[in-house]
Amino acid sequence: MQIIPAIDIIDGKCVRLKQGDYAQKTVYEAQPLEAAKRFEAAGLRRLHLVDLDGAKQRKIVNYKVLEKIASQTKLHIDFGGGVQSEADVRLAFECGAKQITGGSIAVRNPEIFETWIEIFGAERIILGADVRDEKIAIGAWEETSQQDLWSFLDHYVQKGIRYVVCTDVSKDGLLQGTSVDLYVKIRQKFPDLALIASGGVSDLADLETLKEMNIWGAIVGKALYEGRISLESLLSFV
Repeated sequence: MQIIPAIDIIDGKCVRLKQGDYAQKTVYEAQPLEAAKRFEAAGLRRLHLVDLDGAKQRKIVNYKVLEKIASQTKLHIDFGGGVQSEADVRLAFECGAKQITGGSIAVRNPEIFETWIEIFGAERIILGADVRDEKIAIGAWEETSQQDLWSFLDHYVQKGIRYVVCTDVSKDGLLQGTSVDLYVKIRQKFPDLALIASGGVSDLADLETLKEMNIWGAIVGKALYEGRISLESLLSFV
């Protein structure tokens, strides 16, 4: 299983939100590049980088942070937040992203998102499925759409999507465990998806559970920043 540390950015700083609420924000002392270098030094190879300013403004804002991390580390970066147009996708790739994640755009403008899959290839495009009560949450999680998770995934699997980051918004940032039941259902319905679990990972036991479920990857954020999981303890997964 791939262990993927997360860096969420507001105003160029590492932050974590509680359940996607911008009013419940924790700002960490580590700068994004500093955090990324620590992850790389510990043997991790991937990074989930989210532009929360971009998600709110519906355009990439913190591309310079992406460029700095990509140019000064060898991390495989998947980048999301504010990617709304083909120009945004190209900017992210030009700044060093290896993959981009699209969530809200895949709900609001499926034709555009499908075009990205065709132009850039399914290996480079990750579908972001942010979920609240099995409905897709959009717009930096501030809005819940009427799109249900299952038809959403089915549609894009038919369009060739292979990678999906699924975040249970109700779990995110709480350090109370990950959404095991939801991931079991996704694995049963879509066994060929490279499913990346996100939200709620609180300790190594959560990661062991996801590994036993044959989850492709797990994103770890707040548990790393607050010392619930040490970088050294992740060596057994690397």
